[in-house]
Amino acid sequence: MMDVENLGRKLVEKIESLSPMVENVARSLYEHPELGLEEVFACRKLVDILERQGFWVERGIAGMKTAFRAAKGRERPVVAFMAEYDALPEIGHGCGHNLIASVALAAGIACSEVISPEEAQVTWVVLGTPAEETIGGKIVMAEAGVFDDIDVAFIAHPGQRNSVGGASWASWPVEITFHGQASHAGANPQGGVNALDALVQAYIGIRNLRNSLDDSVRIPGVITHGGDAPNVVPDKTTARFSIRAKSSKYLEEVLIPRIRTFAEGIARATGTTLEFSHYEPLFRETLKYPQLQDIVERNWRRLGVEISRDDAGPGGGVTDVGAVTWRTPAIQIGFRIGDVRGHTREFAQATVSETGIQGALVAAKVLALSALDVVAERGIIEEMKRQLSAVQNR
Repeated sequence: MMDVENLGRKLVEKIESLSPMVENVARSLYEHPELGLEEVFACRKLVDILERQGFWVERGIAGMKTAFRAAKGRERPVVAFMAEYDALPEIGHGCGHNLIASVALAAGIACSEVISPEEAQVTWVVLGTPAEETIGGKIVMAEAGVFDDIDVAFIAHPGQRNSVGGASWASWPVEITFHGQASHAGANPQGGVNALDALVQAYIGIRNLRNSLDDSVRIPGVITHGGDAPNVVPDKTTARFSIRAKSSKYLEEVLIPRIRTFAEGIARATGTTLEFSHYEPLFRETLKYPQLQDIVERNWRRLGVEISRDDAGPGGGVTDVGAVTWRTPAIQIGFRIGDVRGHTREFAQATVSETGIQGALVAAKVLALSALDVVAERGIIEEMKRQLSAVQNR
């Protein structure tokens, strides 16, 4: 029988002692921002720290050179803390992935030192998950089977409030290109086939599809290429649409087919040809695991932090953590670092503020304590896996 109370106190103390490391990692990544799949500095720094802490590290997993798996232990369950570390163009760490990495390291190291892998019969893992902002690195990792032997996974994302982790939407962006026939727009317009006319009709029609679809649907779009010169009938035009809904099933079975069918109809009506493709992978919605949410809420309160379970809001957010939740029980909690909004330079600055660092330390404690609870009450994992199986088999 594990002494959960005593181990919990030791976890909190250990994470407090890791405060200099948390700040160092957060600031180092802040000062060296790297885009998705280019996170060489960040990956090397995190791996070096984990190796010094006795983790065995496998680099370049899932075919991505900046992805890694660091493990300590060889037993089940396997508990993972997910680190992100890619930055945004121009803005740097305006989404706070430098803090996400810091939290994952602190929680993973604390658990591995306080809760012996051998004695507790557990494997502690820190997963380096690159390119969240671009290709959705966790989607690639999930498809490569990285999460198949993970029994439960945790991640903490900075923001404006502390939370137990809510839902995210599904997304599958599309690109449509119409091909026509170029001709002199003044001297011989009848000799051309206007691809821009086709694209404009498609743009308006696709935007208006919302009137006959589920209320939660989002179809924002932009024309990325409308032609080359006004006196030339455009022979190639392109638009991109960010297609979102609460359910990936609705996306795959209803929304995307409707959009494709409509675009094909426009092509036939205008005499153009259509290219229809996805420029990003399918981001599945995040599944909720009430058992994990209850555990996380209990540990927020244990640390003296009052939180709300209210997931109300405008919705529409997307994350590659959703792909993980469809493979294994997982949760992404939120932790407060101020009132600034994400994807801004001000948010990046907040990640290395005193409030940001303290928020990361509290989040690491919540994750570590929650991992302890899951390991101590192993029936929870089986219960969540049965829930996941039921969803997968619908």
